[in-house]
This record gives sequence, C-alpha cells and structure tokens, in this order.
Amino acid sequence: MWRDPGTPADSYYEVRAECTDVPKTHFRIKAGKTLSVRKWQAAFSPEGYLDIGRTLSRIQHGGVHPSIRGEVWEFLLGCYDPQSTSEERDQLRKKRRDQYAKWKEECKQMFPLIGSGRFITAPIISEDGRAVQDPIVLLQMNPTAGAIVPTNTMSTDSVPVITDKREIEWKLTLHQIGLDVARTDRTLVFFEKQENLSKLWDILAVYAWKDKDVGYCQAMSDLCSPMIILLEDEADAFWCFERLMHRLRGNFQHTDRSVGVEAQLGHLASITQVVDPKLHQHLETLGGGDYLFAVRMIMVLFRREFSFGDSLYLWEMMWALEYHPDLFSIYEEAESAGDAAGGAKGKPKSSRQCGKFERENMRNGGNATEAPLPISIFLVASVLKEKSSTLLQEARGLDDVVKILNDLTGNLDAKKACSGAVKLHKKYLKKAKKA
Repeated sequence: MWRDPGTPADSYYEVRAECTDVPKTHFRIKAGKTLSVRKWQAAFSPEGYLDIGRTLSRIQHGGVHPSIRGEVWEFLLGCYDPQSTSEERDQLRKKRRDQYAKWKEECKQMFPLIGSGRFITAPIISEDGRAVQDPIVLLQMNPTAGAIVPTNTMSTDSVPVITDKREIEWKLTLHQIGLDVARTDRTLVFFEKQENLSKLWDILAVYAWKDKDVGYCQAMSDLCSPMIILLEDEADAFWCFERLMHRLRGNFQHTDRSVGVEAQLGHLASITQVVDPKLHQHLETLGGGDYLFAVRMIMVLFRREFSFGDSLYLWEMMWALEYHPDLFSIYEEAESAGDAAGGAKGKPKSSRQCGKFERENMRNGGNATEAPLPISIFLVASVLKEKSSTLLQEARGLDDVVKILNDLTGNLDAKKACSGAVKLHKKYLKKAKKA
C-alpha cells in the first residue's frame, strides 16, 4: 500500500533505542539511481501498464525508495502482471483479499485465537488429537479471565479428541509459529506492538493451513516479517509472502531421505569447486564439504548477515536481477492447478523485460526443462570466494569457518554482494559450459 514519501526512509524499520549492538543500515537513497516515487509513477501508462524493463534497471542500480517498497515488491515477486491494467489489478486484489479472508475464517473456526489480536506460544494439542489443558494456553486464550484453571481439573475423558490428521498437524505447529513470532525482529520498534506480532502469527498460521505439503517451518517468520511492515493490508502481505514461498518452499520440503535445502547446498558445493577449487578442497578437508555452515544464509536470504534495512535492499536487487516476465502467469497457473512449483518460463518478447541475471541464463542456453540456479546460491559462493584467503589461512576446523562467516554480520555491502554474484554466475556458466 502507498506510504507517505515524506516519511524518513528508516522509520518503517526503526531499531529500538536499547538495541545498541544491532548492525546499522548502510542503504542510502541516491538521487538518479534509487527508484523514486516520481520514477515509479512515470513507469506506468495511463491505463496502468508498467514498463518493467526501465523499472528493473533502476532497481538494479540503486534499490527502491522505502515509501513504495511494498508496491514494487508485489511486481518483483509476481503478484501482478506488468502488462495488466490498474482496473485488472484492483479486481485481482479484491479477489485475493476475499480468498485470504475465507482461509482465515476457516482457520478461526478450528482455533478461535486466529484473528483475535493475540497468539499462543505453548502446545494446544497432543499428537493423538487431544486438546492440551495447559494453564499458559488458557491464559493466552483469555487473558482477562483472571484465575488460571489447573491442569488436573479436567479428566482426560472429557477432553475433546480431533481425528482429522491434517488439522492435528496444523494445530501442532501453532505454538512453534508463536515461539518464532515472539523472537522475530524484536529489535524493531514495529514489533513492540502486540497487534503486529499477532498479524505475523495469523499470516503464518493461514499459510501453514493452505500449504498442505510444507506447512510451517522455522525461518519462515524471518521471510514474512518484512511483508507485514511494508504492506498495510494483512491480505496483501500474505500474498506477497505466498509468492516468495513459491520461490523458496523447495528449501523447506523434506522426505525421509533428504531435506530440501540439501539440493541448494549441493549446487553451492559444485559452484565453489568450479570457481575456487582450492577453497572447496580445503573445506572438504575440514569436513565441511556438505556446506551445512551456509544453511542460514540460504534459508533466510542473508537476513542475519545484513542489517534489516540492508537485507531489504539486497532482496529487491536479487529479485530485480533474476526477474522474468512470466512469473505472474506461472504462479497463477500453479495456484489454479494446486501445484506450488509452477510451470516453465517462456521466451519473453524482449530480453529487456528480464533482469540481468536472468538474461545471462538465457544467453547461456537456459531452457524450459532446466530450472536455473537462483542468484542466492551465487551470493553465498561470492561471499565464500571473497573470504577465500582468510578461510584458507585461518580456518583449521569448522568452528573457525563459522566464526569467520559470522564476523561478516553487518559488514557486507548489499550492492557489492549482488555485483559479485552476477560476475561469479557468468564465470561459472562459462567454465561449466567448457567442462
């Protein structure tokens, strides 16, 4: 939703005064480079069609003005088609808000705390489907009730039993969502308000119910938090998060044999082996050939390595770099078919409609049967390569590797990181092609 462009850029994610050890945001609005309110408005035709090529170029050079971030992200993440009119987007927005309200009401019928402005942090159900009569839950459910009912006042025979497996699994995740929400971005003034925390909990709870295959996993709260801050309407924030999860949900999927993020770690190992074989060999010697030390960077897209403001700047540059104009249609088709993975990208009428990273994939033979590697993997590889000499000289064990990478927190430059990732991607494609 539209924010007042006169508001200071950092006010939407202001850090609490007592949090003195939080990394400072280095992102600064640069006239002529940052996508401004005026440039954003000028990118639309009178009917509402967006010149996405010109917009991507501006974002890739200087990010997005904070006052319009939410709106711009909706396009970058595929919520809307740049070739749609303003009227078509208004109709789609209403349809999505209605759909979210329907899912939320469905969840509320199963657990009344949804949409109440509160959330829970204790288990509410056992694995056999019995409601847990926990005093903490009872107090969180009704904080004005006064006396807390002891756990032994109800016999187990009188406790209702749920038999629907999906509902049991969903309710088992609610307290974990609550625990994660309670510690997500608590350095920000925005999350001092209970209503904002509960909004985050509601969105994650509804998403966990909607996504039958993945549900909720830790780290999703870190990915959803910025959407709550940037988009005033809860339903709009939900759909922005839902589109982001189209890209990332594979990282959270797991089977009896493997976890989704392992595939990304495998790609990271392959890239490092190609672009920096000495470093790869050193990491293998230390027992880090599985690259598990990079899990956090991949799962939460560098949220912990950058300040909050810089991580948003990094995200929008990443999404602009790997943008493809088919995103909207792919996600809409997937939504209709109940397939979160989506279909294949077609060939755009002009490569100018694609981000720089995506254009490089197209030039190097990317096709509909092969999903290109995400830029996030090359970002991690770029960081490792930049720290290659330090890792080779100082890392004598995996603890040293983790410490060296942890020392990066707050010291990374978002634009430089993206530039390094693009260069490394180009280098990797050339070497891989020769091999």
